[in-house]
Amino acid sequence: MSGQSITDRIAAAQHSMTGSAISKAVCKATTHEVSGPKKKHLDYLIHCTNEMNVNVPQLADTLFERTTNSSWVVVFKALITTHHLMMYGNERFMQYLASRNTLFNLNNFLDKGALQGYDMSTFIRRYSRYLNEKALSYRLVAVDFTKMKRGVDGVMRTMNTEKLIKTLPIIQNQLDALLDFQANPNELTNGVINAAFMLLFKDSIRLFAAYNEGVINLLEKYFDMKKNQCKDALDIYKKFLYRMTKLSEFLKVAEQVGIDQGDIPDLTQAPSSLLEALEQHLASLEGKKTKELSADNRANTLSNAVSSLSNTGMSFSFSSSRMDEKEKQQALEEEQARLQALKVAAVLGTFCSTHTSVCVGVNQTSLSPSGCTVIPSGTQILTPTHRCKLNDRNVIGVDCIPRCTTALYLNSSNIQSNFKSNIKVFTQPMFG
Repeated sequence: MSGQSITDRIAAAQHSMTGSAISKAVCKATTHEVSGPKKKHLDYLIHCTNEMNVNVPQLADTLFERTTNSSWVVVFKALITTHHLMMYGNERFMQYLASRNTLFNLNNFLDKGALQGYDMSTFIRRYSRYLNEKALSYRLVAVDFTKMKRGVDGVMRTMNTEKLIKTLPIIQNQLDALLDFQANPNELTNGVINAAFMLLFKDSIRLFAAYNEGVINLLEKYFDMKKNQCKDALDIYKKFLYRMTKLSEFLKVAEQVGIDQGDIPDLTQAPSSLLEALEQHLASLEGKKTKELSADNRANTLSNAVSSLSNTGMSFSFSSSRMDEKEKQQALEEEQARLQALKVAAVLGTFCSTHTSVCVGVNQTSLSPSGCTVIPSGTQILTPTHRCKLNDRNVIGVDCIPRCTTALYLNSSNIQSNFKSNIKVFTQPMFG
């Protein structure tokens, strides 16, 4: 199964005829092609979430509708697209998802007809549960844990005891749903599940960073808490230790499938003596006979534990910042490439105003004039990083060459004098 199916093409054509650009973009992002949703469609949908005249509920409902498809590929890509918009779209998209009583009801989803249908259906069910939990978390606390302010003056570090004890279990539930994806390296076998795993990896880093900061705050307050609060806090801390182990296993999978080592943070466990000190303190509050640590020893144990977890927090923050910088750099490079293409089109447009055809080769320094393709007048072709097929010929070029009227031989120096680029424009006539 590769490329768009006939069903995909028909659906896209129908949306084109009805003028529904959003539905068309959703359709194209969720084709039967076994690869992740294309970036240009995701970017367009992100842009839509930022437009006030766009109906966000309609956009979300279109994605929900795609999850009713029988194909695991379409359903998985609809979930990935939804997750991408939750991460990078306008907050009102997340707000709408959180306002719904139910999102994805895929607990019984099973694609029996496709080659990988059984295996991928399992991951679809797990992935949908995570997205449901992510939306529920937002509904309960009105904030996305992966986007909240972090650091010593961040949300989790400055939260009061009562709210902290209520909030940390919500993070735990979301992290549990994420780690329950449980994909092994040999199961990450196609572009669709790999795209989902990459989004989960990014969420895991940012989610655990918030979780870790909340636990640090909890520990710093522990010895001043009331008995019932200590009991809840101790239970939260024990669950935190278990989740650190599960997250470590998840990160090992990320490393094995080729995620940049610099993006994978280090997990530093707190000393085991801390757990003992916490249990002894609670026992003393409950009136049980126990040998509690001295105030100095207790303070030293707590300090060492907080230091270890702070190191973990810094490692996760660094990994998160590194990923953010990569995404910003990628966006910047794409914008520069787009502007470059516009410059090329503008320069060629001045030459094309009275000419019929142009002969252009882009980023192909090894091409000889004999390898150049003639581009008919009025042809619209893609950016330098893409190819399109016209008249059974592979054409490489720039955006929208203007209509011309007579023959033209371009001199590459004319192009280079206007801007720096990798454009190579051939000077020999290629018209037979």
